[in-house]
Amino acid sequence: MKYTLLIILVLCTFLAHAQHNKPDTIVITSEKGKIQVSVGDNGELHVNVSPDDLRKFKWTGFVRYSNFGAKGDGKTDDIDVIAATHAFANRHNLPVKADDNATYYIGAKHLTVMIQTDTDFGKASFIIDDTDVQKRDASVFMVSSGLKPFKLTKITSLKRNQKKIDTSLPGPCLITVTNSNVKQYIRFGLNQNNGSSQTDIFVVDKNGNVDMNAPIIWDFDEITEITALPIDEKPLKVSGGRFTTIANKAESKYTYYSRNMAVRRSNVLVEGLEHRITGEGDEGAPYGGFITINDCSYVTVKNAVLTGHKTYNTIGTAGKPVSMGSYDLSVNRALNVSFINCTQTNDINDNKYWGILGSNFCKNLLYDHCTLSRFDAHQGVANATIRNSTLGHMGINAIGSGLLLVENSTIRGRSIVNLRSDYGSTWQGEVVIRDCVFVPADGKSISAALIGGSNSGQHDFGYTAYMPEKITIENLRIDDSRHPENYQGPAIFANFNPEMTDDSYKEKFPYVKTKEVILKNVKTTSGKPVRISDNTFMFKDVKVVKR
Repeated sequence: MKYTLLIILVLCTFLAHAQHNKPDTIVITSEKGKIQVSVGDNGELHVNVSPDDLRKFKWTGFVRYSNFGAKGDGKTDDIDVIAATHAFANRHNLPVKADDNATYYIGAKHLTVMIQTDTDFGKASFIIDDTDVQKRDASVFMVSSGLKPFKLTKITSLKRNQKKIDTSLPGPCLITVTNSNVKQYIRFGLNQNNGSSQTDIFVVDKNGNVDMNAPIIWDFDEITEITALPIDEKPLKVSGGRFTTIANKAESKYTYYSRNMAVRRSNVLVEGLEHRITGEGDEGAPYGGFITINDCSYVTVKNAVLTGHKTYNTIGTAGKPVSMGSYDLSVNRALNVSFINCTQTNDINDNKYWGILGSNFCKNLLYDHCTLSRFDAHQGVANATIRNSTLGHMGINAIGSGLLLVENSTIRGRSIVNLRSDYGSTWQGEVVIRDCVFVPADGKSISAALIGGSNSGQHDFGYTAYMPEKITIENLRIDDSRHPENYQGPAIFANFNPEMTDDSYKEKFPYVKTKEVILKNVKTTSGKPVRISDNTFMFKDVKVVKR
């Protein structure tokens, strides 16, 4: 039987951020001969696979990097071969496997590997060398969807908790809506800014019914952009892999590096991945996260070993020195994201390393059986759960709405929950703390407060700021044995506004206070009772019920 030359041109857009990258082209040819991967003069990646090899791969049911010529010797840059392998696998819907004894070196080249099929990195090692890269903000791997977003043109407004949008869709979709004429999360402090466009993200079924487990949280009187991204209903799994980043040595300023694994597809499980960092020196640019989860839903990171990044200092937007955030986990505009049984390689209480997670515009985030230095929701989370976990020196930081549940966990931050003051210390909903241990500042001598934050009432954050309407604290043990002199016992609330000491203080933007706190079986090592706050006036109308 004779084979004719089959040439398939596959245009794969390797993106870390769509607006910044140019498309790269992979040309896959099928003809007699060995598998070959080469780079043309115009930068095209050429992959030649014979019909016999194609049949063999389909019979085997998967492809390996070594099938396409990866050296895996820890020295040869294998990025072209890795990208070609996945492009071929994506085209033919074949899983990809790494060789367990291989060490794949990934150097400076700007090329993003698109993962659209199950991938087993196994026990293979990957060295990602960031010492001199062509494009710092391009992902190395991207778990992506073949489904494309499309704009919705007939929806001109939305209401908070709206149950249905007036549209029909090809199937379940992730809806992202923006009003660029309204600014929210207008940040206060050393990293002050002019805010972000009003944003919401939610899931609907084919008939436009909103999943009310992650409801619409804002009123949109006007919509400047609304898009629907079809949700991949078939799960995709990425497993294994021992990744090591050789850290950049760039100037310490806000030029974030994204040499990472980006998840941009719904229904994904990342399991058993390990990430370590080497080569951090006296100076370095920050990282936006090694695992970044954006614009998707139903993503789980399980049994992962991660690493906190060294903290560097820079000058903030207020012109003063600030510590610079650098993350190993990042979640943005994503729903139903779970971290299960995740740990980190460095000490969760060592403040030389920045807190491991940052997130924005998310709903339904979960830590379960995790031992990590921080949970953090910057520009809002709707519903968050931390259970069966231990949080280190940066603790739980959040603003948002819905239910914030902390249960069966040990918290070693300066408070159990810190409501971020740079965003108004707002939580429009309820906080429940149950069956927990609180070790203030990992046992250092401080005057403990269970709920931290501050709001002067003088700054416009772009929304009304709320304290949790109701706080329930049940079965809590506070280890305050190393308290300072004149310690009066742990406070429920920190002193959110030291200037508010009588009725003469006027808030330009009133801060809505908590209505009720329920305390049940709260015990202290010091033996001192829990009190309301150093600022008794500010919280004079809070009802405290002890059961």
